[in-house]
Amino acid sequence: MTPPTQVFDVFDDAGGEDFSLGVEEEFLLVDVDTREPRPDADRVLDGIATPPGAAIGAELKRSQLETGSAVCRDLPELRSSIVELRRTLAASAAAHGAEIVATGTHPFARWSDDGGITPDAEYLELESTYGLLTVEQTVCGCHVHVGVRDPDLAIEVMNRVRTWIPLLVALSTNSPYWMGHDSRYASFRTQVFHRWPTAGIPEHLEDRAAYDRVVGELTSTEAIDGPARLYWDVRPSARYPTLEFRACDVLTTIDESVAIAAIIRALVETCHGAAVAEVPYEPPRPELLRSALWRASRFGMSGKLIDVGAKRLAPAPKVLGGLLELIGPSLDARGDLETVVATLGFILRQGTGAQRQRQARGQGDHPQGLTSVLDRVATATTAGT
Repeated sequence: MTPPTQVFDVFDDAGGEDFSLGVEEEFLLVDVDTREPRPDADRVLDGIATPPGAAIGAELKRSQLETGSAVCRDLPELRSSIVELRRTLAASAAAHGAEIVATGTHPFARWSDDGGITPDAEYLELESTYGLLTVEQTVCGCHVHVGVRDPDLAIEVMNRVRTWIPLLVALSTNSPYWMGHDSRYASFRTQVFHRWPTAGIPEHLEDRAAYDRVVGELTSTEAIDGPARLYWDVRPSARYPTLEFRACDVLTTIDESVAIAAIIRALVETCHGAAVAEVPYEPPRPELLRSALWRASRFGMSGKLIDVGAKRLAPAPKVLGGLLELIGPSLDARGDLETVVATLGFILRQGTGAQRQRQARGQGDHPQGLTSVLDRVATATTAGT
């Protein structure tokens, strides 16, 4: 949720390149001993050595931080950038007795413990306008940018990828706890974030002109102050020649971040090809998409999901199999299939981040049990090569 005034130029790539990759990750900053939120993001950022081509910056809350990878063309390059960013940020945090943790929500802290809004004009304006809704947004997501240079094609691709947004949410669920309670959701962050009036899966748009009309109408009625305030789960980036996917919780492990990015790029590439070839498709009803998104947020990969294309409930692995069948040729052509399948196998065996958080808690009660959740998450956040 980076404001327009913050300089994240990592995707400003000389006019852009189709199917380039970039990943933004949001992290919570916690005390190394108590695991309570540490509102010291400004101190952690002071003098930090940002890797070339990448970005590190503040987020909405003073106990949050954000990174933006370099523009990448392949998965090894993306992995290298994410590893360097997480380790750079972690080293600076450690110098202040803190750690970064990749979780969609803090397991036990209340929003009133997070240090408040970052004193940036854009963030303060959000607080003034939206009040408690803004104050409670102590949530962390992962945004994946995929290069799509043609602005008209970007809308056509966005229309086609909407079907799979719920599954992307299910795969990335990593926020089961909220203020010390098990929310019973795999991604409670999704429920919190979708309270914004412009959040959710966008409806089908006929063309770029229709998108421009939506932006114009919302701007003229002061519903938004610019395209960056469209908090859709997928949208044309307001600043870069990319489609930006915003639906995922931040992923705890680097493997998961890389795999999700690869899946999203393959989905964009596949739908881009279908749009160019004018392959017919049936836009799903918005009511069905909303229901599918809720179910993905509630159950993650542990129950049945709505197969949007088939319009029926199906076990989550079966819905995932349908996606892999669709995007497999793109993954295989890029040499990404083995990497993605290995990580998906890990998720299906060990569970999503939400399931692993619950396993880490065991039968423990707050604060011991929930502190152990953050112990596990903090260790996994910077593991990787």
